[in-house]
Amino acid sequence: MTSSTARTASPWPRDERPRERLLNHGPESLSDAELLAIFLRTGTAGEPVMALARRLVAEFGGLRGLLSASRRQFCSVHGLGTAKYAQVQAALEMARRVMDEPLRQGDPLRSPADTRRFLTSRLGTYPHEVFAGLFLDNRHRVIQYRELFRGTIDGAAVYPREVVRQALEDNAAAVIFAHNHPSGVAEPSQADISLTKRLKEALGLVDIRVLDHMVVGHGEVISLAERGLM
Repeated sequence: MTSSTARTASPWPRDERPRERLLNHGPESLSDAELLAIFLRTGTAGEPVMALARRLVAEFGGLRGLLSASRRQFCSVHGLGTAKYAQVQAALEMARRVMDEPLRQGDPLRSPADTRRFLTSRLGTYPHEVFAGLFLDNRHRVIQYRELFRGTIDGAAVYPREVVRQALEDNAAAVIFAHNHPSGVAEPSQADISLTKRLKEALGLVDIRVLDHMVVGHGEVISLAERGLM
């Protein structure tokens, strides 16, 4: 083999070249394992990168499971480690920032769809429950997004007094609440409905409106306002 051939030969088998397929047909043409293989770049001793990618997708039950895994879970899998965990977290944060950019520029939330996209990018991959608030001015521009309370997979303790204090500190005129259901099922519980009413009453005392409470699941976001549950 000449040095020129050695430099240009593809490390991928002829029928498994996801980089070339991505460039020729677009990223949407690739499977989850192929996208992951491009990201990982290299396999391990005795396991080519495509085989590693397929195994990881199977072990974690899909890309969502892999991307939402804790550092301990991620690094305990053969073929992964802290360097790849850092790569994944950096990629996720870049994606979040791209999604957040219009809000950081001060554009108002024009529709529930805007809010859903933003909240899904923020809350959609957590393995534990997080309760958050979008604090808005009187033109519905985002002043601040805050993750207020974190809990286990079973729920998060939310304290209305702390929420009111934070809203006043941010000089908010309105707020949209959201939390995720790590189970993936976005259907609001009776506890979610009761909490929303308590928060609405508490904030109403200081003339701050609660516009909505959204529950983020896997691929679905349910609005309590649209359901008439507020």
